[in-house]
Amino acid sequence: MERTAVNPVTWSLELGFPQGEVVSGQTRTLYASGQTATSKDGRPQHDGDVAAQLGLAADNLEAVLAEAGMSLANLVRLNVYTTDVDALLPHYGVLAGRLGDAGAAPASTMLGVNRLAMPGLLVELEGTAVA
Repeated sequence: MERTAVNPVTWSLELGFPQGEVVSGQTRTLYASGQTATSKDGRPQHDGDVAAQLGLAADNLEAVLAEAGMSLANLVRLNVYTTDVDALLPHYGVLAGRLGDAGAAPASTMLGVNRLAMPGLLVELEGTAVA
């Protein structure tokens, strides 16, 4: 088995985790760390705007997938964490539409949590992809 870190940005390395990890063997598997609404330097964006945060978190997940030579179509698992399920649900169709456009229907879980890693973050997307 070969493991390769995937880091389209490097700020997380200072915190001790990669943006994703490709595990090669019989197939290639990417375990993507939770992606949030952060800029390329790791600063939270769109304070209080759950729709904008969902979009940027999805963009950041797609960046990790692309760095590994994959796309949303390769997702087999998607975990969605939010500090406010009721506020997220009206906007979830945006993410579902992006997945549908990619032909992806990953196994998914949505969880309401007390808070995420950085203050102000409302949504986090964690995925597993295979190629």
